[in-house]
Amino acid sequence: MSAILLGLGVYVLVGFTFRGLPKGRLDRPLRRRFLAPLGLVAGFLDATGGGGWGPVGTPALLASGRMEPRKVIGSTDTSEFLVAVAAGLGFLFSLGSQGIDVMWVAAFLLGSAVGGVIVVTNARTLLTSDVLYVALYALWAAALAYSVRAHLKERNATVAESAEERQPVGT
Repeated sequence: MSAILLGLGVYVLVGFTFRGLPKGRLDRPLRRRFLAPLGLVAGFLDATGGGGWGPVGTPALLASGRMEPRKVIGSTDTSEFLVAVAAGLGFLFSLGSQGIDVMWVAAFLLGSAVGGVIVVTNARTLLTSDVLYVALYALWAAALAYSVRAHLKERNATVAESAEERQPVGT
């Protein structure tokens, strides 16, 4: 990924340094034979390497010389948002077919884990004492343990209820 981005960066740097903005080509529509492979490669790199849509798409569109830089950045950011939504929905829909308990995923996505990460990462800039920071980590760990314990208790109660419902009456 770094090699690809280095190559694109050098190409854009050299192109804009020695040639400047292309004259007369701005705002001409981009061709599908350029956009389709770009979308395929950038999407593939984004899915496999965790980054690629913005870092690959932006310099490639800039290098095409057919869009102003502000439009390139706006278009890439908008499409990156749509790609992230599509990837997230694909992930959520595929969970059921993989034997993963969706309740666990929901508990960690919406629960103490995410809140704790946000609190801990942002508190680092506000707290001056390492002792307070360690105490914050301990509090977060306690909240996570409580959440997991509560989830397991609820799941066991649900399993016990369904087992009782399956028992024939009078036994």
